[in-house]
Parts: sequence; C-alpha cells; structure tokens
Amino acid sequence: MSAASLKERHAAAARALESVGQPHVLRYYDELGEADRAALVGQIESIDWPELARLIASHVQSKPTFTLPAKIAPAPWYPNIPPANKAAHYKKARDLGEKLIREGKVAAFTVAGGQGTRLGWDAPKGTYPATPIRGVSLFGSMAEYIRKTQKKYSARVPWYIMTSTANDADTRVYFEKNNYLGLDPKDVMMFPQAMMPAVDMKSGKVLLESKSSMALSPNGHGGSLKALWAGGAIADMKKRGIEHISYTQVDNPIVKVIDPQFIGLHAIDRCEMSSKMLPKREPLEKLGNFCLVDGRMTVIEYSNLPDDLAHEKLPSGELRFRAGSIAIHAIRVDFVESLNTRPGGFALPFNRAEKKVPCLHHETGAAVKPEKVNAVKLETFVFDALPMCERSIIYETDRVDEFAPIKNADASPIESSVDSPWTSKLGQTERAARWLEAQGVKVARRADGRVDAVIEIGQLTAIEASDMKGLDLPKEVPAGSRLLL
Repeated sequence: MSAASLKERHAAAARALESVGQPHVLRYYDELGEADRAALVGQIESIDWPELARLIASHVQSKPTFTLPAKIAPAPWYPNIPPANKAAHYKKARDLGEKLIREGKVAAFTVAGGQGTRLGWDAPKGTYPATPIRGVSLFGSMAEYIRKTQKKYSARVPWYIMTSTANDADTRVYFEKNNYLGLDPKDVMMFPQAMMPAVDMKSGKVLLESKSSMALSPNGHGGSLKALWAGGAIADMKKRGIEHISYTQVDNPIVKVIDPQFIGLHAIDRCEMSSKMLPKREPLEKLGNFCLVDGRMTVIEYSNLPDDLAHEKLPSGELRFRAGSIAIHAIRVDFVESLNTRPGGFALPFNRAEKKVPCLHHETGAAVKPEKVNAVKLETFVFDALPMCERSIIYETDRVDEFAPIKNADASPIESSVDSPWTSKLGQTERAARWLEAQGVKVARRADGRVDAVIEIGQLTAIEASDMKGLDLPKEVPAGSRLLL
C-alpha cells in the first residue's frame, strides 16, 4: 500500500464521513501508524454510509415499534411423522430430496461468525469440542455429516461457511491444520459477513472501540443472505448447478446438515424458502413463532407475541401457536439472488437491538465500560425473508433427533444449565440411545428415564436412525459404561 494511495483513500473516507455527520471516526488518525491507518480506512470503506445515516434516523434517533397484525393465525406445518393420508406425498418428497442430493443440486451452508466467548473458548465457536466421548468439534461434527452424505448418495456436497471479520483468519487456519476435516478443500468455501458499527443511543454517533477501530459487530444472521451474494458463494453455486441451500447454524452438533426429507418437501412444493420447527415446550419458550399474516409466512418473535395468544390452546390441549423457529432453512439459490438484486438494494429490514458496548468517550477518548445499555446495534434476521416468498412450508423436526445446541457455558449447579455443553451431550446420548433401542439394544436408564451411560454415535457411522440397520451392535449398554460407535 503506497502512502499516496492511502492518502487518497483517507481523503475519500473523510469526505464520506463528513457528508453524514460522522467525522469523529477519524479523530485519532494522525496518531496512528501506517498499518492501523490502513485498517481504519478499510473499515470506513466497508460501510454504506448513506444507508447507515438513514438507519440512524429511523432506528436510533427514532425507536421503531412493533404493531401486531390485525389478522394473525398459526402457520400450518408438515408433521414429523407423516399422517397415513400423506404417506405417499412424504415418500415422493423423500425420493426427490435424495435425487437432488445425488445430482449435486444441494449445498450445505453454515452460519459460523461467532466466537466461543460465552463458553470460555478463545477461538471460533465452530472449533469448540462438542461430542460426549471423542470431543469432536462443532465443525468436525458437520464435516462428518457431509462426508457420510457424500458416501451415502455418491454425491459431491459443497460446504459454504460464513465467518466474521473476528474469526475468519482463525477459522481458515483451523481447517488447514486439520486437513479440511476430511473434505476436499475445493468443496469448502469461506467468506465473512458484513459488519455494522454500533451507534450511541443519545447522540447518534458511531462508537469507537479504539483509536484505530470502530465498535463493529456482525449485521445479524439475515446478513448471511447478503454475504452469500457479496462473498461470491451464489456465483460459485450457479457454476456448480446448485439449486437449493441447506441453511444451519454452527452451534448444533446433531443438526441434519442436509435432510433429504426436508429438502424434498421444500422442493416438491416449489418453495423459495422453507423452515423447520419445534413444538414449543411451554407458551413463553424463547423461540420465534411461525404465523400466517395476510397469507404470508412470518416469524413473530416471542417478545412480540401477546401473552394471551402465547397461552391460547386448542381443544386438544396443545398450544395454538406452538411452532417455534430454530433457524434451520431450505432456500432456493435464485431466491437469494433476487433478494440482493432488487431495486433499492438488499431486501431485508434492519432491526434495533439495545446493547452495552465498550467504547471510547466521545470527548476525552478514555475507555468506557458501560454499566447500562448505551448503544444501538443494527441487525437483520434471516426469517424476515419468509414474507417475501410466494411459497413456503414448515416441517416439524424432533427435539431429541436434531436439537442439542451449545450456546451457553455450563451453569452451577449443572442441572440448571440451558443449551450448554452438558445439556448437549445429554441430548446426543439420548438420541444415540433411542437409535440403539430401535435396533433392540437394551440401554441402561435411571429411574427418571435418563440414560445411565455415555454414548456417542459418530456422524460417519450414522446420520439418521435407519443407518443403524445391519451394524454390528452390542446387545446392551450397561449402567456407567461409555460406548463409541
């Protein structure tokens, strides 16, 4: 980088900031070394400042309010276990899903921009050891799933991974050091999502994390649909003939990275974007609610659904609004392309999130660690693409079979943990036990029904219960034992 070109870029950055009333971002520029100057200018160049100025006016200086639609109804879904009158349709959909995988028309996409900070893990979250016996990482579990899928269907399944600027380099190093977890490097593509600066709630000024950096954070999981386009993944998919994207998040070691039944139901109904759901455990479980608003699939966040609707029950005693969103989607490639090429720019709306953001004091430059919320972060949500679909279905999944996320550190006492390594390993063991019991294996259980053993079935061995047929299995799993298959 020549001094002249950096000087020109600095001048352009200064003009862009001045035009939107944010010149303070360069306040300490003269105090920085060449590398820090270049890094700060690069940050400034990555931001759409006119768009940010509009968002500050609409989402920081004003506070958007949620208005519950006048007509709202629970969204219909395909049950996990097919009803007798739908068995033929499920079979046709499953066959179609397998055909699409076999023909190389389905790609895996993992959102993996997070660090393992909440887990006490100083590395990309995807590198966290997740399985109960081998300690295979979250990335490793998904790589094994993809390898099993490729072998099972004699297919080539490319894997697209969205990182963040905070973990992109470390993620790439991890894959290189671990030989791409047994996958062909040509079939693994990584790209970072865009970042947005945090904005002071009172002044509307962009916050500085340090003299050489704005306080940046990812632009929300909805930004994944923009990153697919901007990072070149959609172009790569089109070259490969990929038609459908299987969207999952990195924190769930037993997620079905590519589910032929789900992909098939999505494709046979000619949907642009579809979703998996879990039946909520209780009315106020912190899952978004799948609803129909004016005939369009919509997710209404748990915090926005009135309590009386959340508690409403059917004559059967089941919750009326029981379909909870767990961020698993099937998405057409051409739909993602359309979201990014519509007049007016990227189609998803931004949302306001109030956060405590460490920063430099706007006048003194002293480091500030706020005790209460001081900033607005601007985020997009992937489910906000659903109302833009002409067709969209929901498929129910089984909590034990597919949902054991690792989001929080283990609590004390351990039994109070929620979505933690401990609960995930219990969930993985329970799934393994059910698969074994379905094959006639006797599994030791405690009085409360919990498995009295630790069991791990590697994804290279089985990715669904039917893969257990014909395997050399033990007759029983004794109490206190550890079993790895």
